[in-house]
Amino acid sequence: MAVKEAIGRRTSIGAQRNPASEEAILKAAEEILVESGLSAFSIEAVAKRAKAGKPTIYRWWPSKAVLLLDVYHRQKTVPISDTGNVAEDIFLFLTALFQHWRQTGSGAIFRSVIAEAQSDAAAAEALAAYAAGRRKYIGEIFRRAQARKEVAGWADPELLAEMVSSLAWNRLLTNRLDPDPEDLRLFARQLTEGIRA
Repeated sequence: MAVKEAIGRRTSIGAQRNPASEEAILKAAEEILVESGLSAFSIEAVAKRAKAGKPTIYRWWPSKAVLLLDVYHRQKTVPISDTGNVAEDIFLFLTALFQHWRQTGSGAIFRSVIAEAQSDAAAAEALAAYAAGRRKYIGEIFRRAQARKEVAGWADPELLAEMVSSLAWNRLLTNRLDPDPEDLRLFARQLTEGIRA
């Protein structure tokens, strides 16, 4: 290895993530996706751009899909509104999510992660952990509604959140990211009518 190349390469501190190297890798991954799209994304391209070794990347992200999921997760979180009306909060969340997926590359990234998780155990494990966190996050809509006595106490907020995610993931996987707002309102109403307090 040339001296110049050795000086430019980032150093690893083992299995523990070096924050500077981690940031450089995630930034490089994002830049490749923005500039060239998913088809140009590879661990090799990320390593070269981040000046990191492939073994370091694979030690921290065991597959391309796991790295993609971290890149996806770093992007702006879709907010949860608190309008005082559970159906309206669901409608606003789904509207913002579909808009986010349509207007950024994040929809394609997340679709790729889901696809890779079907044959990659590490990706499946990372996706399951991510989905569990999202159920808690979206479940807040229903927990707040329960606190307002708008939703019955027996209803499980995280199971309801999974139903919201199921609609979103189905639309993502079938490339239907521009839903009719009235369809989203109807979904929210149908979901919430049966759980009214």
